[in-house]
Amino acid sequence: MVDFRRWITALAVLAIFAGLASAQVGGGGTSGGPLTCTATVAVPPQLRAEGLTELIGDIVLACSGGTATPVGTAIPTANITVSLGTQVTSRILSSTGTTGISEALLLIDEPGAAGLATPVAGFGPAAPQIGCSPTTTGGTCTLFAQNQPAVNGGTLQVASASATAAVNGPNMFLGVLASNQVTFFGIPILAPVSSGTTRIFRITNVRANVAGLGGGGLAGTTQLLASVSISGSTSVPVNNPVQIAGFVQAGLNPTLTRVRNANNSDAPATSNGSPFQQCGPGSTGGRPLGAAVLQYTENFGTAFKTRVAPTATTSGQAPSLQNIPGTIYNSESGFVIPQSFAIVGGVATGSNTIGLADYGTRLKAVFNNIPAGVRIFVSTTNLASNTSSVTTPQPPAVTGVTNAAGATVNTSYAQLVNGEASPEGSFLASTTFTSSAQTTALTELSVAGGSATAVWEVINTDATRNETLNFGVWTQFTANPGNNSPPPGVATVNLSYAPTAPVPFSSTAGATASGSLTIPRFADTSTAKNILVINICQTLLLFPFVTNVSGFDTGIAIANTSTDPVGTAAQNGKCTLNWYDGTGKTPAVDTGNIATGTVYTTLASTSAAGFTGYMMALCNFQYAHGFAFISDIGARNLAMGYLALVVNNGGVVRDGAPPQPVPAKAGHFMDRAL
Repeated sequence: MVDFRRWITALAVLAIFAGLASAQVGGGGTSGGPLTCTATVAVPPQLRAEGLTELIGDIVLACSGGTATPVGTAIPTANITVSLGTQVTSRILSSTGTTGISEALLLIDEPGAAGLATPVAGFGPAAPQIGCSPTTTGGTCTLFAQNQPAVNGGTLQVASASATAAVNGPNMFLGVLASNQVTFFGIPILAPVSSGTTRIFRITNVRANVAGLGGGGLAGTTQLLASVSISGSTSVPVNNPVQIAGFVQAGLNPTLTRVRNANNSDAPATSNGSPFQQCGPGSTGGRPLGAAVLQYTENFGTAFKTRVAPTATTSGQAPSLQNIPGTIYNSESGFVIPQSFAIVGGVATGSNTIGLADYGTRLKAVFNNIPAGVRIFVSTTNLASNTSSVTTPQPPAVTGVTNAAGATVNTSYAQLVNGEASPEGSFLASTTFTSSAQTTALTELSVAGGSATAVWEVINTDATRNETLNFGVWTQFTANPGNNSPPPGVATVNLSYAPTAPVPFSSTAGATASGSLTIPRFADTSTAKNILVINICQTLLLFPFVTNVSGFDTGIAIANTSTDPVGTAAQNGKCTLNWYDGTGKTPAVDTGNIATGTVYTTLASTSAAGFTGYMMALCNFQYAHGFAFISDIGARNLAMGYLALVVNNGGVVRDGAPPQPVPAKAGHFMDRAL
């Protein structure tokens, strides 16, 4: 099986070759008819609806015809503008007022596209990549028409930096941003003139804020349109000026991006959060307990991207040039060139390599409402076997692996970083546990105000399939039910891309072009999902008949049996006596704290005078047991006693709620729900 990235790159190069095979610079005659350009976007990409800085498809203008420019005179110029139906968010390199010189690039005649036909030696695809930086109000580079021998005979015109000789001049121009537009000022328009010759203008590195454009249709049918116009001293009509620059749909699968239980399944009742008892256990053998698996699933094969396209032996993390025109790299970076490339007419300010993203796709989990005293751990990488067992190995951090069938595959791999907008390479170290059984690398998150955040960066990915990345979540706490620790509550988690507003940037700033904010950026479209719940350790006792009328009374005893000879953890807590006789008039009674190893007693006549019905005692500790004794006053004629029924053990489970697991106590008698 051929590596998809190499295959698509080859197709892109072949497509360019087909368009330029006959010639790309012209001028053999004096007139070739009207100069016209045709706009195309050969491969409109899929754009993530969450994205604020999505790379749109390259816009290519193929121009033909026109009148030859006299040799040695300045080539006429024009301004080429691309307008989107949303904000352009390419990185700003320098700015003045409301406009800014950006990393958006216009390339003339595909410089650096090795292997393409070169009608004139040293020019066109064979030319070095030379940049021209404009001011924020206009172009600064003047080129001149010169004749050069054509490879196949005759002469053709080339754009020269000199009025007296054929010298390679600028063929890459930086665009100036203003809101939803990017304009390339002072672009030399050297007419191809000769029949069969074509001049190519490629516009690349245009980023767009597409967040919010993904609704209102079937997935993948929402279009981002780009309009191309040419103005200035040279009048050039554009055929098909409105192009589909991309199709917008959710990058994260809205159904399969979810929280699953520690065994990576949806049962039982994962939506309620994994249950843990306040009385423990809060760990096992000193290690955290598996709580959940966070599942991130692509909605399409290129929704997870590496920083730059991976090579055969390395991950897509380290900066590298991506400077072959027309190549589809499927990375967060676009057309990457050093900012220090040869500049004619000025140097753009700033410190970023043009076209280079700050990092690969990042995935974020934001935990909220974490009960005090509860610690949260996550896997430092995605899980190879997709379960949160601490004996699960992590996947290999390599790409281009040949599997048993002889096919080349890229291993899905993501690694924990220390912040959603932290610099590339800011990976977090794992937490070490003493148990030799642990093989999964875990990292403890810092919890502040009941919240914690984990962010993983995609290091390897496979664009040929929709990938799922699973990350384990563990918890650990010290059980102290007597002090209500940890307090009962439900912790939630939001799963999204990163970074998102409001922490690294405001919503307004993130949605517009910037020279300081990192790329990529996203909007948070997530909703909170339950991940774990701390339940109070409770016992619900049913006393089915209680009376204190007609000369009778009922004695009630509740024993806290959490102290025993087999080492059960001691618990303390109160019981609430709830009385039911159909009237709803008898108020509940609070017993106060019932210490472990003690028995609480009361009379129905004391707690609920004039009552006949049943009573349910909800005790905030496990292993409560009850006894009732009914007799006439003084127990002279009639008397009977019974054990209270244990309705549940370990949590309140009523009205069809899912059962809560009860941690077994070695050697302790088993209380069972009836």
